[in-house]
Amino acid sequence: MNRRSFVQAAPALLALNRASAHAPVPSPPYDREKLRRVGVIGPGWYGKCDLFRLIQVANVEVVSLCDVDQRMLEQAAELTAQRQRSKKKPRLYRDYRQMLKDGGLDIVLIDTPDHWHALPAIEALRAGCHLYLQKPISVDVVEGQAILAAARKYNRVVQVGTQRRSTPHLIEARDEIIRAGRLGRIGHVEICCYYPMRSRETPPDTQPPAWLDYEMWVGPAPMRPYNPMLHPGRWRQFMEYSNGIVGDMCIHMYDMVRWMLDLGWPKSVSSSGGIYVTKDGKDNISDTQTAIFRHDDLDVVWTHRTWGPPPDPNYTWAAFFSGEN
Repeated sequence: MNRRSFVQAAPALLALNRASAHAPVPSPPYDREKLRRVGVIGPGWYGKCDLFRLIQVANVEVVSLCDVDQRMLEQAAELTAQRQRSKKKPRLYRDYRQMLKDGGLDIVLIDTPDHWHALPAIEALRAGCHLYLQKPISVDVVEGQAILAAARKYNRVVQVGTQRRSTPHLIEARDEIIRAGRLGRIGHVEICCYYPMRSRETPPDTQPPAWLDYEMWVGPAPMRPYNPMLHPGRWRQFMEYSNGIVGDMCIHMYDMVRWMLDLGWPKSVSSSGGIYVTKDGKDNISDTQTAIFRHDDLDVVWTHRTWGPPPDPNYTWAAFFSGEN
């Protein structure tokens, strides 16, 4: 399947799963002792972090790895073989569809750029796999609804990589400060990120390197000439492939606030921002942005900027809970 036919088929797959939504069926009890076979789509830096931690804490065998970057794929295979108990090297794939077709998987980890979350997620669920999906789950609401519908249709578990819920000092802050009532009634929360996530670089477009299947890397996103800023690592600076800093960092901080305060969904969300200062780079995400998440009894206000020093150089991201006490 070439890129054109793939892009043409993608909306039908999303629509099919949205239309198939129904209430989830109860799953059988989870057996912690059973060996689970794992496949990873996107074993780059973050993919390896997720995978190696899973190897440490769970009874798993990594049997398949898939990536469009041949160098990254081979490195991940070597490191995985060193870490897992069997010392076996996983099967290697350049196309996730073939990996899922070959089967033999219980769990799939998806650590791709944002624009490559929804379609592999739906196909993995359809193949009967449980899913660990890096945040944000999709580039828009429609894709997110399709993933949810697929999880319900195929009765699979989906865990999203909002790992601050597992951070020890944040659990301690929630239990010993917020839930203990030391702040009193909380009426306002500010969350922020001042990390320099934009670049002033302007490298020229080039031919894709031989080790990268660039057409597959772009996949369902708009095609643009290859630029070394895109891969590896800086794709988050381009809205064609990501949700910008809000989708990368705000989602962590806002999820943490909702978890700590037991908040439901916001009544409304509004946002404004743009490229106000660093206008000379090739990237196109906002360098300044504010978002307001309105709940019944408080607002959660997000702010980020990628220019200038942070208010506190020791903390480039933070959350401020304002309570009566």
